[in-house]
Amino acid sequence: MIPTSIKVRDKKYLVIRWDDNSETNIKLPNLRWNCPCAECSTERIQKGSSYIPIYSFEQVTITNIRTIGNYAIGISWQDGHAIGIYDFNYLKLISNS
Repeated sequence: MIPTSIKVRDKKYLVIRWDDNSETNIKLPNLRWNCPCAECSTERIQKGSSYIPIYSFEQVTITNIRTIGNYAIGISWQDGHAIGIYDFNYLKLISNS
């Protein structure tokens, strides 16, 4: 499945329209918490599943979304974090979490 549009709505959601006309809405704090980079993955393991993160405005504000090949997007956050590569299947998976 390939996105036909990706945008931020109301400074709260990443909205992805897919080529099958379905739509995925991911809350920005959920997107940030599920960043797939090694740094964030390690933090999730260390904090455990009962940890509830509290993010600053800068940590959940997207400054740039870039396409990576035909399989993923990279997201730059206002606090400077920009190393996570979110593949399309992973985005569908975390939209349900």
